[in-house]
Amino acid sequence: ISYDWSRSFSSSDADYYKWTQWIFELLYKKGLAYRKMAAVNWDPVDKTVLADEEIIGGRAERSGALVEKKYIAQWFFKITAYAERLLNDLDDLDWPEGIKAQQRNWIGKSEGVQFRLEVRFMGEQDYDRAWGRGVATVPEAKTMSDELEALKAEVLAGGFQPSGDPKISARADELLSKAESAAFKADRPIESESVAHAFEAASVKAGLEFNPRDKKLSFEVFTTRIDTVFGMTFCVLSPEHEIVDKIRAGVDPDHQMAIDAYRELAKAKTDTERIADDRDKTGVFTGAYAINPANNKPVPIWIADYVLAGYGTGAIMAVPGHDQRDFDFAMKFGLDVIPVIKPDQPYLKSFHKDGEFVYEQALAAYLRNVKAYNPTFVSKDSSMINSGEYDGMTYEEGTASLGRWMEGLGIGERKTQYKLRDWLISRQRYWGCPIPIIHTKDGEEQLVPVNALPVELPAVENYEPSGDGSSPLAHIPEFVNTTDLDGRLGSRETDTMGGFACSSWYFLRFCDPHNPAKAWDPERANYWMPVDCYVGGAEHAVMHLLYARFWTKVLFDEGLVNVKEPFARLENQGQVLGLTPYRKPREGESLGQGEDGVLVSFEEAKKLPESDLLWRWSRMSKSKGNVVTPDEIAATHGADALRIYLLFVAPFNADVEWKNEGVDAASKFLSRVFRFIEENKASYVENWRDLIAFEESSYVAKAIRRATHKAIRDVTKDIDEFGFNTYVSWLMKYLNALNDATPGTPSPISQETSAKSETPSEMEEGAGGEGDRSEALALSEAIETIILLLSPAAPHSADDLWESIGKAGFTYEANWPKFEPALAEDDLKTIACQVNGKLRDTFEASAKATNEELEALAKASPKVQAQLEGLTIRKIIVVPGKLVNIVAN
Repeated sequence: ISYDWSRSFSSSDADYYKWTQWIFELLYKKGLAYRKMAAVNWDPVDKTVLADEEIIGGRAERSGALVEKKYIAQWFFKITAYAERLLNDLDDLDWPEGIKAQQRNWIGKSEGVQFRLEVRFMGEQDYDRAWGRGVATVPEAKTMSDELEALKAEVLAGGFQPSGDPKISARADELLSKAESAAFKADRPIESESVAHAFEAASVKAGLEFNPRDKKLSFEVFTTRIDTVFGMTFCVLSPEHEIVDKIRAGVDPDHQMAIDAYRELAKAKTDTERIADDRDKTGVFTGAYAINPANNKPVPIWIADYVLAGYGTGAIMAVPGHDQRDFDFAMKFGLDVIPVIKPDQPYLKSFHKDGEFVYEQALAAYLRNVKAYNPTFVSKDSSMINSGEYDGMTYEEGTASLGRWMEGLGIGERKTQYKLRDWLISRQRYWGCPIPIIHTKDGEEQLVPVNALPVELPAVENYEPSGDGSSPLAHIPEFVNTTDLDGRLGSRETDTMGGFACSSWYFLRFCDPHNPAKAWDPERANYWMPVDCYVGGAEHAVMHLLYARFWTKVLFDEGLVNVKEPFARLENQGQVLGLTPYRKPREGESLGQGEDGVLVSFEEAKKLPESDLLWRWSRMSKSKGNVVTPDEIAATHGADALRIYLLFVAPFNADVEWKNEGVDAASKFLSRVFRFIEENKASYVENWRDLIAFEESSYVAKAIRRATHKAIRDVTKDIDEFGFNTYVSWLMKYLNALNDATPGTPSPISQETSAKSETPSEMEEGAGGEGDRSEALALSEAIETIILLLSPAAPHSADDLWESIGKAGFTYEANWPKFEPALAEDDLKTIACQVNGKLRDTFEASAKATNEELEALAKASPKVQAQLEGLTIRKIIVVPGKLVNIVAN
């Protein structure tokens, strides 16, 4: 394997990113590129946008400032439109299962029910009862409730469409008018949608104006376990949910202050920090309630940062009896826990008294040790409890029934949802592919004409952030100011695309790297694609690899490529780790997620007491100062010794803890190979292939050839399977086998004689004995073979050795050696010898030995004879090629 440098290019060249812009325009025309407001991490001191990795403990890593959430307009690619295909097509890929699992989890498909929860403010429980949920306190309200329910049933039964029956609409208007009057008498204004949603099929919403507190508010939640809805004892909104402002407007000042304070704290946390399993749950009660539609009970509405606005609906129904996060939250804030799934039988048996299940005892035990019992409470194989008329239903029955019931009410629907979010591509920085959009004065977006691409980055002296969150490009008038197709003044988009845009199609450019007229020629792409094997780090699993798959599918849909997937096979390499110094944290010092110390330089480490230091193996990087450069090792040991060590030290996909001593061992191995060739090259016969098939092999020659063909077989298999550590191991074993088989150098065969001879019988006796001739030929084959097998790992050394035996050119130009299966088989087998099932001896025997011969050899063993003394052999069991077991008493 080698690189074709004639195909190299740089993604920062305008000739390349011109075509990235062309693909952007394709996505934009298909509705797969769009702009919307989105949050970024903002450093108010350095006045710049931060990545999640640049934030530690809620503070900017560099400035130490508390990070804020800032909302700005940003560009996205609609990868969610391809979620199902990205998920399903993973099954056909020859990728590590771990990577496929990461992508499946990232896409996060879930099937469930999405339903609406109505909001009630403090004191509205009495209002609910007045409206037919309990005993009516106002006669008119009770009458109205009955009439509204009757009309609702009539509308639903008739299946009216929004264009609905005018008579129904008129009747609805009449009832709404009466409802207002009745509500006034009840001293509570009716909320328009609380009755209007019953008439959605007839399009008769009231459209009345109310104060925020009086308006009907609702939000939606999604659940994969609608069968647990009776166990909802609270619900949680993300701090950024759009309804939080509306709820805030309807609660008292104390709750408003609590909401404001909590939302400020949430701004300082990254999404990764917020959803970490091991962090303490935080949240605040809003002062408002939601009505659980399953039982019409009010449940408190909280906001908490473990719910993210970008996932699902940004709100959850909390069922602490059957969800660990919800349970932890409920325990911290003293919220109710109601199990609604029957635990499995082993758990239940200990809570039966006189044959009756004692629910209180079971619940108490569950609450004392929820982590131990939780698996018994989330089973889909159990039945529903504490769920009214649904008690006793299975998971499947309850899910189907409740789903139909909510759809019938018009408050929910069965739905498929994904965790995958659209791909945010905007970067507020100079370096990146410019986005080919012109913003007109009247707010329109226009694509830069294809014949005007590329939009190039201007030459600038200062690449620093702007200080106001915008890109440095926004402050370059010559770049920003332009005209659209109609000659109207406009401004260029000043965000640039993140690096993953340009890396989502480079493999296609490799097919046709210097084409000035096209991103690639379809014929060439069809020839080369898909990539046969992609070698890259596992850290690319849910970004680069996913984005490249997305773009390839879009291009396939447009008929621009003939493959749906870019990479047929994937192999992940491990990382090289270096020993890195950390300092123990000081009291009150903030640490990043998962860190137990503060990174220090090696110079700082020398000044610290050993008791204050923590040494950790971490990925080599310049920022950590733990890098050992390849040039250093190449200067002292040679590049080939470095390669050998890196291949041998661990499996390809495992991390490597770097130790210089390992390179010493690799260097010694190469020296042994050189010594072997030097000591034996005098016996080398260049035309050994023409002669070896006719030569009667001696025992030594057979041993050499057997070692050679086994090495070819095993090395080839290991390289194909990326087993590079065992590949090098086989080279070492092969060298040992050759040294063992050739304690002395065979007499050389005269090159002049071998060239004239057509068969071994015509060789001159003066060239050596029969054994010497066969050994020299076998050794010649071995000399070529070990050099060629070494070549992928140590190409420079292999080429030197190749030249030393008179070969021209390079090893990579030679044919890879092939093995003969018959020659790769062992002539001898190691046979285990047992007496009454216990191992007593081993011996070597011919691979073709008969059962009778193996029995005789076993009985002839002195160790076996000693064990059989005074015993009578009753039976002998032979497993050919493996063991002989003598049964005696």
